[in-house]
Amino acid sequence: MKLARYILLIALTSLMILGIFWAREKGRDEVCTEVVIEILNSDSTQFVTPLGVIEELEKKHIIVKDRPVWQINVEDIERQLEESPYIEMAQCVFENGGRLKIQVQQIVPVMRVFEGDKSYYVNKDGKRMNASATFHADVPIVMGKFTQAYGPLRLWPMIKYVEQDSALKSLVTMYSMRDSNNIFIVPSIHGHVVNMGNCDDYEGKFKKLKLFYEKVMPVKGWMYYDTISVKWNHQVVATRRDKIVEVVEEYDPEFDEQADDIQTMQVSGDSKAPVNKMVKQGKISQPAKSAPATKGPEPKAAAAKQNQPPAAEPKKEPAAPKKEPAAPKKTTG
Repeated sequence: MKLARYILLIALTSLMILGIFWAREKGRDEVCTEVVIEILNSDSTQFVTPLGVIEELEKKHIIVKDRPVWQINVEDIERQLEESPYIEMAQCVFENGGRLKIQVQQIVPVMRVFEGDKSYYVNKDGKRMNASATFHADVPIVMGKFTQAYGPLRLWPMIKYVEQDSALKSLVTMYSMRDSNNIFIVPSIHGHVVNMGNCDDYEGKFKKLKLFYEKVMPVKGWMYYDTISVKWNHQVVATRRDKIVEVVEEYDPEFDEQADDIQTMQVSGDSKAPVNKMVKQGKISQPAKSAPATKGPEPKAAAAKQNQPPAAEPKKEPAAPKKEPAAPKKTTG
């Protein structure tokens, strides 16, 4: 009985070894008949396409179609694709029938950086992708000059905190780094900037800023300061602006005034004296209710400057009608 079991075990082991060798030999004869590429995160703006993946492989001299399966290194394909600035992750696997499936995840930017004349996107791992006119992502804007020791990703914890707070997200429009100890945020409230200092204790700094907005700014006015600094512990330092910022009101056609005529538009300023002068000279007309305004000393002074006494004009005007009817009498006689 034991001998029979021993013989059966040897037979099963032999069949297993033969199956492995047979599978290997068959695998060596199997070729890659099809390449299927799937973009995992194509639900958003798509800038990586299946055709682009094929072109990337050809650029690196990787040919998989119609090649024996055993000659194709899937790990090398994944590594080569992940070197692309547009691809965040790649995974390759062979399916039945020599079908190679390549799954690709395009880069997910978390900020856009403006550094001198360069502009690029950065993902959460610090991978960069050059910005172009064909692709736009709605991500926070960061400006500054960065180094290898202090890259833009150093700001990511603070930016992530702002993005998760709806009130702060609507407040902050962009970030500007002068140096590692002077990081500014530009709020949507015009007229000032906020100096955050470095990226340490950003939660406490934003709490101080919110309290300053609630208690001080409504009293002093939103145009009173040009810089608010929360970089120091337990205090807020605000700098007054040197000049008053002129607030430009938006145009509203519902409250538009009636347009002046051309002669009135030629009068400079809002004073009524030049208008009264022109009324007195007979250049423009004015309703009777505004006539008392011509009796002041200003119209008389204006008339004296132009050597046109007001009393002389009524005497010249009635003289003209007397000469006109006299002419017909002479022609009929």
